[in-house]
Amino acid sequence: MIEITDVTKSYGPIEALRGVTFNVAAGEVVGLLGPNGAGKSTAIKIITGYLQPDSGEVKVDGLDVLTHTREVQARLGYLPENAPLYPELSVQTYLRMMADLRELPREEQPARLSEAIYATGLTEHLTRPIGQLSKGFRQRVGLAQAILHKPKLLILDEPTVGLDPTQIIEIRNLIRRLARHSTILFSSHILPEVEAVCDRVIIIMNGQVKADARLADLAATANAVLVLQKETSGLDRSLKALNGVRQVEPTRTPDGFPAYRIMGQDQADLCPAIYELARQENWPLRELRRDVRTLETVFNELATAG
Repeated sequence: MIEITDVTKSYGPIEALRGVTFNVAAGEVVGLLGPNGAGKSTAIKIITGYLQPDSGEVKVDGLDVLTHTREVQARLGYLPENAPLYPELSVQTYLRMMADLRELPREEQPARLSEAIYATGLTEHLTRPIGQLSKGFRQRVGLAQAILHKPKLLILDEPTVGLDPTQIIEIRNLIRRLARHSTILFSSHILPEVEAVCDRVIIIMNGQVKADARLADLAATANAVLVLQKETSGLDRSLKALNGVRQVEPTRTPDGFPAYRIMGQDQADLCPAIYELARQENWPLRELRRDVRTLETVFNELATAG
């Protein structure tokens, strides 16, 4: 659905994108992640045809964005960070205007409007001026205009910024429903939001792609966590003797039980070998699991590495 190859973009002396390459397959929900100023919004503006890259190639649904800009824009729905809404218009008037701008046939408009209004939960607010709506409902209006024409690709740029926790959950659930029918590129620097709605993440830092992987693959580690009911002598030495163990780090759980973080040398799962050792040594086992990294951990590792 999206093919970006070696794209660069500069604003004067500032390099916003430096040889960015990534693909998004049809049906995926992909998070475009990075700190402020990383190049996320620039990449999105290039994908939507709003900006032209200095070099490189960008395709959406097989069409070159530079040579088929209007055709590409007809295939996508876009919710920018600050949706261009008209506060003096009612919700239904605004959405009808957007349907006309999208050149939806008049005979199709009632059905398309009804579907978008129902999907975004706006049925009880159609006659209200947009300026009188809460931030959460204004975001819903922005989403409604983005999905009116049933786009193949839906691009959401910071859709939950400024929302309260209840509104964030509602928008998150809405995005999951929309993902049944559209490919979604979800841009954010709020890590829990990306973890909540995305299957895969692309992390951009300093204008370059630093990571591109499924969340499950990013979270996987070679480490294991062992928790015991009570202190056991000689355990460190036995664990370090296991094949594939690089280091053993003693610690404690929040409720005071002795714990050990066992670092592996590769991506192999250490848990089976540790369990067999615990069984042989008759350790008072409380918990044994493979350690995982959060997206925040991965993000901080990449940021620290520069």
